[in-house]
Amino acid sequence: MPDYIPFNQIFKDHTELEAVQEILSGETWHGDGPAGKRVEAKLSKWLDSRFVFLTTSCTHALEMAMMVLEIGHGDEVILPGFTFVSTANAVRMQGGIPVFAEIKASDLTLDPVDVARKITPATKAVIPIHYAGVSADFEGIRKAIANHSGSGQQIAIVEDAAQAVGAWWNDQALGTIGDIGCFSFHDTKNITCGEGGAFLTQNRELAEKAEWIREKGTNRSAFLRGEIDKYTWISQGSSYIPSDLLAGVLEAQLEKRNQILALRKQVWEAYRYRLQEAAARQWITLPEIPEYASSNYHIFHFHVPDPADRDPLLRALKDAGIGASFHYIPLHNAPFAQKILDHPVSLPRTEYLAQTLIRLPLYPDLARISDDVADRVMKVLTRFFQSKGR
Repeated sequence: MPDYIPFNQIFKDHTELEAVQEILSGETWHGDGPAGKRVEAKLSKWLDSRFVFLTTSCTHALEMAMMVLEIGHGDEVILPGFTFVSTANAVRMQGGIPVFAEIKASDLTLDPVDVARKITPATKAVIPIHYAGVSADFEGIRKAIANHSGSGQQIAIVEDAAQAVGAWWNDQALGTIGDIGCFSFHDTKNITCGEGGAFLTQNRELAEKAEWIREKGTNRSAFLRGEIDKYTWISQGSSYIPSDLLAGVLEAQLEKRNQILALRKQVWEAYRYRLQEAAARQWITLPEIPEYASSNYHIFHFHVPDPADRDPLLRALKDAGIGASFHYIPLHNAPFAQKILDHPVSLPRTEYLAQTLIRLPLYPDLARISDDVADRVMKVLTRFFQSKGR
C-alpha cells in the first residue's frame, strides 16, 4: 500500500509546548487567567467581535447560547438536519424543540427557503451551520426572518461556526454576524487546543448573561474586576471556562493562523483543480464557494451521483491509502429524534446529499505533497468509475 494519508493531522511545532511550560511554571492554571484573557482579546481584535468568552467546547457555547436566549419548553429553534448532534442537543437540553430544515445542494448550508416554511409563532431562533468553513446565506436567512417580524416576533440568529474560525461573509467574520456565534477549537479544527470553544456576541446584554452562565450562574467576574463587593448566584449556569493551559496552546495556534489558512487553501485548490476532469465526466460534483463567502478551507468534499457508489468508493480510496470519510447522518432520522418529534420529518435533499458525500484528507502538512495526493485521488476515481463503464 502507498504511504497512508490520514484524514486529519494536527499542525503544531515547539511553540505549543513552550506555551504550556510557561503556564506550568506559573501560579495560574485555572480558567480565565492571563493566557485566557489574552486569547479573548486577540480573537476580539482579529474578528472585530465586541465580546468573546472562551468555553470548554463549542457544544458548551451552544448550550450557553440557548440559556442566554432563554429558550424554554415548547420554543422552536430551526436548524439543519445535516449537523452535529450538539446543535440539536443544546436546544433540547433547555426544553426547546429542534425544527429540522433542508440544506442547499451547492454548499450544504441551511436553505433559507425551507427556513421560511418552518417559521411559526413558536420560533425563537435559527441556527445556521457554516459547513466546511463556508458562510451560510445570511441575506436569505434574514429575509426569511423579516417576513415574519411584522407581528413583533423576535427571532435570534445563533451561528454554529464550529468549522468556521477565520472564514468570512463579505467583510464580516463568521461568528460575529448573528446575535451569537459559537466556535470550536477541537483537534479536528483548523485552530485547536484539543478541546475548547468560544461564545461571541456584539450585544452587551447578551454578553452579561453569558458571563454569568459561564461562571456557574454567578456574577463572580464582575467581583474580580472590582465592580461589586461580593458575588452571588443570579442565574442558571455551569462551569464552562477552559484551563489556562488550553488557552496557552490556543494562543500559540493563533499565531500560526495565516500560515494554517495558506497551507489549507493550497491543498483545497489542488483537489479542486485535479478533480475537475472527474466532474466534467459527471462522476462527481465538486464543492462551490458563493461569491459572498471567503472560506477557511476546513473541509474538501465532493458528491457521487448514486448513493450506492459512496461506500464502495470510500473503500477504494482507503485501499489506495487515502483516509477519506463520510460525514453526518442526518439528525432528523436519528433514534432520539424519532422519540422526541411529534411527527416524522422528510428532508429528501438532505438525505441524498448526506448519502453521497465524501470528504478527503485536508490539513496543513499535506500541502507539501498536495498535487501528488490529488493525483492519487483522481486515479482512484478513474479506476472506480471506468470499471463501472462510465
